[in-house]
Amino acid sequence: MTDTNVERASKLETATLSDALDKLGIAGQCLGIKPLDHRFRLAGRAFTLAYAPVGHPVGTVGDFIDDVPEGHVVVIDNGGRPDATVWGDILTFTANKRGLGGTVIDGACRDTHLALDLGYPMYSRSYSMRTGKDRVQLDATQVIVTIGDVRVAPGDIVRGDSDGVVVIPANREDEVLDAAETIDAAEMRIRDAIAGGLRLDEARKQQQYHLLQRREGQ
Repeated sequence: MTDTNVERASKLETATLSDALDKLGIAGQCLGIKPLDHRFRLAGRAFTLAYAPVGHPVGTVGDFIDDVPEGHVVVIDNGGRPDATVWGDILTFTANKRGLGGTVIDGACRDTHLALDLGYPMYSRSYSMRTGKDRVQLDATQVIVTIGDVRVAPGDIVRGDSDGVVVIPANREDEVLDAAETIDAAEMRIRDAIAGGLRLDEARKQQQYHLLQRREGQ
């Protein structure tokens, strides 16, 4: 079954969605989260996981992957830790085989070569070889998490491209997508006008470019 709004988001660049989020006063830009490869693209609903330092007795990094629905994006809050990875080649292999939409980690991943070889969309704050086993543990599944200072709830739309990742809250996705599509259409008309010989300043003026991203009410 097609998820219409995920499909709409997949056709828009993160920069355009970021402008729409700004216009609506929504913090949705996951700053510091980057793709392993600038060719990677992802769009899907968030399946969220929260990690914490190990307790006593020591917990595990979790066997969650088989519970993630096809097409969903695994979103992992590991507190930005650079020294305890929570995603490696076995998870990449399994996620790719199961048709997941990709993975976003506020923290580090490892075994990056397989994600690159398979073209599996991997976005993270960093990467390292150092395992998270016996250092961190899965604390909660399908809860609200924080990724790059952005609040992410299960089911929110996650969109990633060469510039990074944005999150669209599920309760506001229609208005965000409507605004982004309006901005995208105006920018396309500006490019078409320039291709036809119009000056940039005049093309922007015609499309009210400088008002497109202005926060509503300002």
